[in-house]
Amino acid sequence: MRKALFLVGVLALALGISYLVLHKSNSDGAKAEERDTPLTISSKSSAFNRSVTSVLKSYYALTDGFVNTDSMQINESARNLNNLVDSIRFDQLKADTAIVETAVNLAQSMKGDIAGLLGEKTMEQKRREFNMITDQLYSLVRTVSYDGGVIYHLRCPTAFPDSTEAYWLSPSNKIVNPYWGKNSTGANKKMQDCGEVIDSIHFSGPLSE
Repeated sequence: MRKALFLVGVLALALGISYLVLHKSNSDGAKAEERDTPLTISSKSSAFNRSVTSVLKSYYALTDGFVNTDSMQINESARNLNNLVDSIRFDQLKADTAIVETAVNLAQSMKGDIAGLLGEKTMEQKRREFNMITDQLYSLVRTVSYDGGVIYHLRCPTAFPDSTEAYWLSPSNKIVNPYWGKNSTGANKKMQDCGEVIDSIHFSGPLSE
């Protein structure tokens, strides 16, 4: 009888040890699996975001041209912007077909407005085309949920002689109005820091390779 009880005890101890070892193994495996689970992945590759970032930098250079009221800088930046819009890596945009098509159409419309800007002779008309380029680019970065950095959408309430409002994009919330350049004089000179931030775009998320 004692021998039987002893064997039962040994068996129970062995089963207990096996359970603890198995439980620890499963627990460690679960923790490892949890650690290996990736964070939320962006729907865009780093190549796509880099191409859009290049477009934005060229657009900001174009903005500076208007701030400086420099026709040569404006035209050079516009030509560079046109080339970079052609180079946007839409093939790397992982999104619904309708979104991709919308983004491509916005880029093509932007190219049409850039061509219009380059064809204009007066600074006022160039600025009107710049406003249209801004609208297309603003829609584009929102459509593709660009997450390469913060973009501020700013408004000038009286950008043109007829008091028409206009917009521009900037990586900073500081007001440096491209519709009233540094060469403005008299009352117009006060308009250089006139404007307001009406929106900020920041779709956060890590990049996928």
